[in-house]
Amino acid sequence: MSDLLERLRDRGWRLTAQRRVVAEVLDGDHVHYTAEEVHARAADRLPEIARATVYNTLSELVALGEVLEVSTDGRAKRYDPNARHTHQHLVCSRCGTIRDVHPTGDPLAALPENERYGFTIADATVTYRGLCPSCADA
Repeated sequence: MSDLLERLRDRGWRLTAQRRVVAEVLDGDHVHYTAEEVHARAADRLPEIARATVYNTLSELVALGEVLEVSTDGRAKRYDPNARHTHQHLVCSRCGTIRDVHPTGDPLAALPENERYGFTIADATVTYRGLCPSCADA
């Protein structure tokens, strides 16, 4: 059973066939599918699954904090099941591929005190941008 499915089961989330297939599609490292991609992959496994069901399930998973909604550069939102482990994203500027990365150091510490303007900083999100190997070779 996938890590996401285990977490959902532990929470007592009702796993219908449709919810289960969406969670199975999201299973894995470096998974960052759009809702349309989740629907297409879910429909391969469960042809009768409705697009609205996929969107509703993704919204519930985000609200539960089990999946992250990732938006980059005005592209379609992507869904990241790696919500339990602190990480940042590496994004290809050309094709939009997203990879999870785990840089060393604390991004909060990188912001000097005089640049915080009295804010109490609770979180920092860093997105690294560049070209993936495929786009760099093209």
